[in-house]
Formats: sequence, C-alpha cells, structure tokens
Amino acid sequence: MVRTSRDNGPVSTDPGRVDPAVLRMAITLIVGALGVVFDTTIISVALNDLAEELDAPLSTVQWVSTGYLLAVFITIPLAGWAQSRLGGRRLWGIALGGFLAGSILSALAWNAGSLIAFRTVQGLSGGILMPLLYTLLMQAAKGRNIGKVMAVITVPTALGPILGPVLGGLVLHLADWRWLFIINIPCCLIGMWLTRRNLPDDRPTPDRPRVRLDAVGLLLLCPGSAALLYGLSQVDGSTGSASAQVIAPLIAGLALISGFTFRALTRASSPLVDVRMFRHRSVASSSTLLFLGGISLFGSMMLLPLYFQQVRGATPLDAGLLLIPQGVGALLARGLAGRYMDRVGPRAVAFVAFVLVAVSTVPFAFVTAGTSEILLMAALFIRGIALGAAMIAPMGAAFVGLEHEEIPDASMITRVAQQIGGAVGVAVLLVILQQNLGDARTPGALANGFDHAFWWSVALTAAAVPLCLLLPRLPAPTTPADSTARESSKSMGATAP
Repeated sequence: MVRTSRDNGPVSTDPGRVDPAVLRMAITLIVGALGVVFDTTIISVALNDLAEELDAPLSTVQWVSTGYLLAVFITIPLAGWAQSRLGGRRLWGIALGGFLAGSILSALAWNAGSLIAFRTVQGLSGGILMPLLYTLLMQAAKGRNIGKVMAVITVPTALGPILGPVLGGLVLHLADWRWLFIINIPCCLIGMWLTRRNLPDDRPTPDRPRVRLDAVGLLLLCPGSAALLYGLSQVDGSTGSASAQVIAPLIAGLALISGFTFRALTRASSPLVDVRMFRHRSVASSSTLLFLGGISLFGSMMLLPLYFQQVRGATPLDAGLLLIPQGVGALLARGLAGRYMDRVGPRAVAFVAFVLVAVSTVPFAFVTAGTSEILLMAALFIRGIALGAAMIAPMGAAFVGLEHEEIPDASMITRVAQQIGGAVGVAVLLVILQQNLGDARTPGALANGFDHAFWWSVALTAAAVPLCLLLPRLPAPTTPADSTARESSKSMGATAP
C-alpha cells in the first residue's frame, strides 16, 4: 500500500517495499543507461577485430576502450555541479543526447584515431549519466531499502556482461563493426522519450544559491589522471618501465593530483570533488573496494575475450557466448546481494564476494590451449555471482550514514573510483599481457602469457579482501523517520570498527 506525502511525494507504507515511484524512475533511467553499459562491454569482444579492420596494433586499439573510460572519468566530477545548475531531468536528457551524437560519430569513424576521438565524445556523456543515475535514485529513495534500491540500480551492470559480449559477437558475425555503435541509437531515443514522460521537473529555483564550478580543480584533476594512465599504458616490453615516456607522465600526473588534493582540502566551499567525504569510513572503504573491483571487472572483460579468440581460436560471437555464464551469475547476484545486504550488512556480503572473485579467477591462471570449456564456464558463472555482489555491496555501503545533500558527492566519488580502477585495469593488465606474450605464436605459448596476466588479476582482487572489514557491519536502516536509527547509521558509517 502507498500513501501520499505532501512534501515528499508517494511513500510506501511497507518498509520492506521499494516505492513504486522510485521503481518507475529506475526503469526510465536504466533504459537510457543500457546504451552506456552495452557500449563498454560490446567493445570487449571487438578489440581483436578492430585491430585487423583498422590496420592498427592492439596497443593502439585498446585506447578505444581506455580512452572511453578516461573520458568518462573526466566528466564524472562535473555531474554534481551540472545537476545543481540544470536539474536532474534536464541534465539526463542533455547527456543522453551527447551519447547519441557520440555513437553516430563513432559509426562514421574512418581510422583508429578518429574512432578513439569519437569514443571520447561518448565517454564525456557517459561520465554524466552513470553517477547521475545513482544520485537521482538514492535521493528519491530517501534512505529506505538501500540494498533493494542498489539491486535495481545495478540492473544495467548485470545485463551488460550478459548481453554486451553476445551482441558484440553477433554484430561482428552478421555485419560491419560500425553497427556496434548504431545499435546504441534506439536505447538513447527511447530513453530520451521516457525522460520527458517520467522524470520529475526538478529545475533549480531562481532563489536557490548557485554552485560555482571549481575550474582550477578540474584543470588539475582531469589532466593529472590522464597523465597517470597514459604513463601506465606506455610500459611495454620495448621501452621498459624506466623510460622517459613512462616516468615523465607519471610524475606529472602525481604532481597534478597532489595539487588538486591539497587545494580541495583547503578550499572553503564547493571543491570539484569533496575529498573531505573520505572522513566517512563508509565512503573511503567503499571507494577503495570499487577501485579494485573496477580493475577486476574491466580488466577481465578485456582479458577473457582475447583469451578465447587468440588461444582457443574462437570467433567474436563464440567468445561472447562463452562469457554468458559470467553475466548470468552477475544478474542472479543482483537480487541476492541486495537482499542479504539489507539483512546482514555490506561488510559480510563484500568479504564473501571478493574472496569468491579471487578464487574463481584462479582457474584462468592455469589455462592451457586445451582446458575444458565446461570448467571455464562453471568458473565464470561463480565469478559472475561473486563479482555482481562485490560491486553492489560497496556501492550501497558508501551511502550509509550520509545526509541528503552529501549523496551527490558520495555518488561521484564512488563512480570516479570504479572508473579509474577500470581504466587502470585495462591499461595495466594489457601491458602485463603484452610483456608476457612477446613473440608467442603457438596456442601453448599464448596461453602461458595469459596465465601471468590472470595471476595479476587474482592478486589485485585478493588485496581487496581485508579492506572489506572496514565497511559498515550492520545494514542501513529502512525507516529514516526513526531518528535513533538514523543517528546510529551516521555513527556506523563514520566510525565502525
């Protein structure tokens, strides 16, 4: 049953149910976000083909993925400021329009350089869409049933690994690579129509104070992160890790990010990213876990299709089909993780999930050219369940104990952490893979190179396990009107042991 509140809109009288108004908003936002998620995972099975079609080395073509993730990161910090100036509905529509334009331009690309540039246009819009999705839904939920709401929000993330690689493989099997981007157009158009129909008009009123853009912070943080990732991507077997083209951008990136951090800590108001949010242990621990989870998610989404294609001789479609078990597992984890997070808290869910991600990745560190596909698909299914839970639990935990006005900053920080982790994962694991492949040509030699890369993925995931103990131990309260529970949640989010 639902009652109506004059101030807050429809409110469910059943504390265990997600408000129907929130679900309607979620469906609208998810439809638009599907294009962003599919676009990331579709490309994962296409890198090998793009390198051949565009006559470019894999180290260049990987920037189709890395450049996109980097562009996403650049605009994530702008989402909160832009929402305060334009309102959520208007900003969502503008960002969807930008993603639509980027998709059309990518389909018209004529070489690797132009495709990377147009993918950047897509990423700039995608960087607005994903944190805004989290912000709008968490604000609409008003602290109720965080686990269930997070399960709804992560539908695109769960569907992406299932449908993205399969769609990518099917497109490459039936049509030209340009259709990888054309298929985004319907999602964008339907999403824009639903936005006008279902999202509330939340434009800021004239008497509302305007938030000023921290332009200096933007000029420090974004180039600094780009320089760091560029430096990492330049490490290969020929230049080594001590060359000027590696060291120079790394030093420049660290200097710029250090300058941004110092400025954000000393700025009186409205920094681009409010790093003081890290005083909440829930935000700090969640962001660290999402960084490592991003490495595991995006890094593996690059390694797995390449393994199936280069070592097993699979077509892009076959590679996409072989990855279905991981996506199905992630989809199943969506409901399980949300339900258990509301019961036992994010700490226990995240701990078990990250342990399982590491364990289920180990079989890939022993792969040979003849490893049973049934064994690998079983490992992918378990890995999908674990990875889905490993992303949901920290995302939900980040919002425990926060005030309404702190939610946009927490949403932005967690998305930044995951996106940087994804870009680092793709860049670093590809470098490790290239160094270990060398001049390998036989399936056995190629498999040995992938073994080393997967061992690194296992190690980076295992590093997250002890950090799970820093997450809030208890579930978030489902009745925010209960002031005692809310104060307990605040204390838990900031000082839980």
